Amino acid sequence: MGRDVPAISVSQQDRRAYREKVRLCLDVFARMLRESRFETEPRQVGLEIELNLVDDSGLPSMKNAEVLGAIADPRWASELGQFNLEINVPPRPLAGDTLSRLEDGVLGSLKHADVRARQAGSQLVMIGILPTLTERDVGAQAMSANPRYRLLNEQIFAARGEEMQISIEGVDRLLTHIDTITPEAACTSVQCHLQVSPEAFGSYWNAAQAIAGVQVAVAANSPFLFGRELWRETRLILFEQATDTRPDELKRQGVRPRVWFGERWITSVFDLFEENLRYFPALLPLCEDDDPVAALDRGEAPQLAELTLHNGTIYRWNRPVYAVVGGLPHLRVENRVLPAGPTVADIMANAAFYCGLVRALAEAERPVWTQMSFKAAADNLAEGARHGIDAKLYWPGLGEVPVTELVLRRLLPMAFDGLERWGVDPGDAKRLLGIIEQRCLYGRTGATWQTEAVRGLSCGRGRGHAGPREALRLMTLGYIERMHTSEPVHCWPEM
Repeated sequence: MGRDVPAISVSQQDRRAYREKVRLCLDVFARMLRESRFETEPRQVGLEIELNLVDDSGLPSMKNAEVLGAIADPRWASELGQFNLEINVPPRPLAGDTLSRLEDGVLGSLKHADVRARQAGSQLVMIGILPTLTERDVGAQAMSANPRYRLLNEQIFAARGEEMQISIEGVDRLLTHIDTITPEAACTSVQCHLQVSPEAFGSYWNAAQAIAGVQVAVAANSPFLFGRELWRETRLILFEQATDTRPDELKRQGVRPRVWFGERWITSVFDLFEENLRYFPALLPLCEDDDPVAALDRGEAPQLAELTLHNGTIYRWNRPVYAVVGGLPHLRVENRVLPAGPTVADIMANAAFYCGLVRALAEAERPVWTQMSFKAAADNLAEGARHGIDAKLYWPGLGEVPVTELVLRRLLPMAFDGLERWGVDPGDAKRLLGIIEQRCLYGRTGATWQTEAVRGLSCGRGRGHAGPREALRLMTLGYIERMHTSEPVHCWPEM
């Protein structure tokens, strides 16, 4: 959602006024597209990284307010759970040594923040789902104090009218019911923001959708939830279910979920914002006093606050972003499928793979989305999340193929080509894409390392036999130790 909201109650008049204002914003947005009002250069890349807080034992630490106070850096912010934090990495043009400078900056920020967190009795963990979380840790009492989270929680459950069911079939089975959105806080991710022109937006979004399943498969890092081994990237299915405003009757009627892959390829960014209004009622109907038409007539860039707030409550895995920076409006594709961690090197390798591949596909003479159905891309995402590096995905010209073979034979060369088109330093491209290559050759992701470590501890390898909870705790401590080495996960030794 991107900004704080006041503690208020929502009336019917608020909803009517908000709907009218959002429609006005959409009309203004369409006019801005027609009149070419957007900044198109320099094209930039930025990151958001969500993290967990744990204590010295590896258990969740509900101290994000204290840790934020100790860090004292405006780039850091709270997240939904008191055991979550987020760092916003400032964007920069994607060229030259940008990726290595981004990596150095993130490493420096995390080192500083972890020192301060330890002074507050906590430490940082970059991981898709914290393995030591229990259901007791994600009750209403664990929600951060920001009023926007309380209001969002109230509105989601008011729309649904009943508690939510979390049902996930994996290696183990999880079935539970929740009466708060706080389990969503278990999902910690990396969001890669890529600025593109309005003219190119449709191609870049389509390309990002086409590779989402591949991204998740080779970066999976969320195999455990509430003590159970589920999907390799359980974060996706948990996030979908923990924010679902639809009771079963509306699901059967075909009402769209708010965590949404989409249902079609697009030709314009307008398609996505228009769908937002057509399919989704407002969760946070809060109006500003500004007049976007008057602002545009004065030659200013309108904030379109209502449109962006509504967009922020619809959780597309590749989300369109409208923003105004320095008085200039621009558009970004926000790629949201990747989990946090395991290391900064892994995060930057994932970002390099995404940025290179999405450009190569977006500028291809024969676009991949003209050769595969949208449903095939959606199925790939589910398959990649469920099976990770062992997934078999569909790709035009190859049919169903192991994701490792797809990446090594077809996609890595394309990613190299895309990074070259961005003007990225060849040494950075080779180093970072080499991490993706080695993951595929070793068959090792954060998810596979975690599950192998827990099985080893449970069967007594190395440290003696550990029960299920203790094995998860010991694995988490071992994960944190290796995370700080900055060695990518395919290089990690066994527990």
